[in-house]
Amino acid sequence: MAAAEEPKLIVVADAEALAQAAAQRVMARIAANPGRIAICLTGGSSPKKLYELLGSAPWRGKLPWDRVHWFIGDERFVLDSDPLNNMTVARATFLDHNAPAGHIHPIPTAVENPEAGAEAYARELQAFYGSESLDPARPLFDLVLMGAGPDGHTASLFPGYPAVEETARWVVGVPKANVAPFVPRVSLTLPALASCREMLFEIAGHDKRPILTRLLNGENLPALRARSEGETVWLVDRAALPEGIRGGR
Repeated sequence: MAAAEEPKLIVVADAEALAQAAAQRVMARIAANPGRIAICLTGGSSPKKLYELLGSAPWRGKLPWDRVHWFIGDERFVLDSDPLNNMTVARATFLDHNAPAGHIHPIPTAVENPEAGAEAYARELQAFYGSESLDPARPLFDLVLMGAGPDGHTASLFPGYPAVEETARWVVGVPKANVAPFVPRVSLTLPALASCREMLFEIAGHDKRPILTRLLNGENLPALRARSEGETVWLVDRAALPEGIRGGR
């Protein structure tokens, strides 16, 4: 794959249109791969409407559930019974009623600490990929879903934290979060997240306008540093778009 390119900005009318556009991009990536598919989900509020859409008719009937494996880019270090657990939310919203159980790959949190969870998940990713080293010509994921936090974090890679600078490991423990909820995290690293055919950011709502302004101004934040080795797309609704910025398809 070619070196990471500048993000492509796509602007849609509102959060509903954003979920529709994101679902269409999910389906396009699935259609482009006739074999085993790997999608890396994201937590937080950004993907909720997308997940609801994928679990509803007619979308769920279009998904080849037997070919798709679902991973997650980061997890709050809480048990899967906790409503703060990102994968638990995704499972309840659309996965458990549709995906084969063996195709859902949560980050382990019933272990002694976030580092143990990170090591276990790295082993699972490497077993799925078939190697302990990433080949730019063979992406780990078909699609990585991402969001941007108010401080510019993405996944659980916070500004100024050592996890952002990790280049060798695929997954790391994050002992302390920079934003609420203030619980430890486990996160994929920038190189692991970059190993994808498409990285799709969903950025919606007036409250995201300040951070999107900073990102569009080129501030060196994790959400700007996160780039696919394939295509990076920022899918943005008009409420989040700074004044004077015009995007297109």
